[in-house]
Amino acid sequence: TADLAIVLVDARQGVVEQTRRHSLLVALLGVPHLVICVNKMDLVDYSQQRFDEVIEEFTAFAGTLDLHDVTFIPISALKGDNLVDRSTEMGWYEGSTLLHHLETVYVASDDNLIDVRFPVQYVIRPQNTEYHDYRGYAGVVAAGRLRPGDEVMVLPSGLTTTIASIDSPDGPLDEARPPQSVTITLSDDLDISRGDMICRPNNQPMVTQDIEAMIAWMDSTAVLNPRTIFTLKHTTRSVRAMVTDLRYRLDINSMHRDTEATSLALNEVGRVTLRTMQPLFADDYRRNRATGSFILIDESTNLTVAGGMIRTGI
Repeated sequence: TADLAIVLVDARQGVVEQTRRHSLLVALLGVPHLVICVNKMDLVDYSQQRFDEVIEEFTAFAGTLDLHDVTFIPISALKGDNLVDRSTEMGWYEGSTLLHHLETVYVASDDNLIDVRFPVQYVIRPQNTEYHDYRGYAGVVAAGRLRPGDEVMVLPSGLTTTIASIDSPDGPLDEARPPQSVTITLSDDLDISRGDMICRPNNQPMVTQDIEAMIAWMDSTAVLNPRTIFTLKHTTRSVRAMVTDLRYRLDINSMHRDTEATSLALNEVGRVTLRTMQPLFADDYRRNRATGSFILIDESTNLTVAGGMIRTGI
């Protein structure tokens, strides 16, 4: 859910495998803004030519990635050049310092305010006579705007109702948007539990047990093999899931798709298909990062072994 990522590149070494790996993960995670900090400029005599060479090298590689807003800043972390104040050693650089860029980059437009998605985290029913009729649904707004009076649908039941009120730690709200934590009440008494999804009747997520995703494998003690069963945690819902197929393993250096691969090892990325025991309420990750992402948990160790980004189409 990050809005911006910073990747450090050693000015002496240029783009290396770690640079490619981190940039690929930034692209897969859909982080909308990327800053390439070309560090240790003091060790290359603050050379504009070397800075331009690193830009050219990275741009040639990044052409294969889905990166939209990339900013290059020459810095020296040791000397403090272009971190907070402009460097007196690099008069040829006319861009922002790192701090100024972080303070001014525009991120508000990155929120999805169209597709209403509210995964229910808790059902609140006070155990006292004063609020014996109260039933609130607490969670984090994953996307869209919610207002009292809005017509909504609850999944998986498919029942529709309207929002009666929206409450926050600071009091009642006229509107809730991501990533606010709120409690909503509905006009009708419906059977709703943790893991259910509140959305618009005419704008619903996929309701499916079969998903395709890009995953990054993070377990150093085991590899990912098809037919393995995991606990899949998606928004507020946890279900058992099986990896049914490994479509390909992605070579981060050449971006080649190895369709002959049979497993994924530590730090490797690949495309898989999964079958869940219960339906998920999901979106393509590129449309909604909150409802398009999940983690896989090893059932024997309870360790998180992979992070996944749901994909539809290519």
